Amino acid sequence: MRYGAIDIGSNAVRLLIAEINQEGNPVQFTKEALIRVPLRLGDDAFIHQHISTSKFENMVKTMQAFRNLMDVYRVSEYRACATSAMRDADNGADIVKACSKVGIDIEIIDGAKEAAIIYSSNLQDSMDKNKVYLYIDVGGGSTEISLFANAQLVASKSFNLGTIRILDNQDNPETWDEMKRWVRENTKIYKNIYGIGTGGNINKLSRIANEKMDKPMSYAKLKAIYQYLSSYSLKDRIHVLGLKQDRADVIIPAAEIFLTIMKVGHLKNIVAPRVGLVDGIIQSLIDSNLQK
Repeated sequence: MRYGAIDIGSNAVRLLIAEINQEGNPVQFTKEALIRVPLRLGDDAFIHQHISTSKFENMVKTMQAFRNLMDVYRVSEYRACATSAMRDADNGADIVKACSKVGIDIEIIDGAKEAAIIYSSNLQDSMDKNKVYLYIDVGGGSTEISLFANAQLVASKSFNLGTIRILDNQDNPETWDEMKRWVRENTKIYKNIYGIGTGGNINKLSRIANEKMDKPMSYAKLKAIYQYLSSYSLKDRIHVLGLKQDRADVIIPAAEIFLTIMKVGHLKNIVAPRVGLVDGIIQSLIDSNLQK
């Protein structure tokens, strides 16, 4: 059995096709294919609150291609979720309608639901019940932060602060202040807080740090990598450091968001388990079918 997960983000659109092993307990899945298309819907949505005709058309073509791929892989069930860019675009509903005609039904989800889907991807199962965790997901249009204690969700909030918004100068000081205030207020009663970071940028930062997936990255190490990357021009980050074009620019503001949260929340380390919304969507499909 195969499931499909589509993440329509502000920077990129992803399709994950996963093979489901129903024999295990809990049910496990293996990634068979992961396709990423850097559509950058956020550039339009955050500046003009409208997806341009060209990006609208490319979005529909991408969904058509995803539909064809899922048919070839014989995907029995899928779920497509759109996040910050589609939330902000005044023609988001029109895009949903157009994509439905090519066989993809899209659900535009809010920040709270986005966070819940991501940390449902077995993150809670790996948490030590005696530890406190600050889970941080940084996307192109929003940042979701959730606090866990005793493996239970204590508080969660989504902020309109993301890498594409910052690059397009669509972030504002009030949102930065609101995020810092929320982190400060919700973490002040805890002594040791462990960071969990998700999103393509923290995954890449973790790889640059030569850290294993399950090995924490210190605040000092992350800051050193940020300063190292910032010392290169965008062009050199692509041609000298070998970063992908659509990663080379967003990785800087992403590091700034992570560093800000870690500093305010007094997080000494952060680990990148390298799971994202697509992993959470697959898990949500598994969970919903187990309940049937």
